[in-house]
Amino acid sequence: MTKFVKKSEISSSWFEIDAKNAVVGRLATIISKIIRGKNKNTFSPNVDHGDFVVVKNIEKIKFTGKKFQNKKYYRHTGYPGGIKEITPEKLSLKKTQ
Repeated sequence: MTKFVKKSEISSSWFEIDAKNAVVGRLATIISKIIRGKNKNTFSPNVDHGDFVVVKNIEKIKFTGKKFQNKKYYRHTGYPGGIKEITPEKLSLKKTQ
């Protein structure tokens, strides 16, 4: 029989991750597993078991191949025709200015 965990039995903790020399995609999968709660043995998809994550040294993260220049991130403003795209290279220049 499957044991279900009650909300009062769940404890959230904080994780601090150093992103220095980490690859973006691999770090993203690690962070998503922690936030979702899949790193705990009491994981259940209908209950929020997730923990909190703080990422340090994000400016020293690595992109493999030519993704730093060619990868595109999309966002939408909410207005018709309001899709915006930006590359990580332009985003890092924008954030440092």
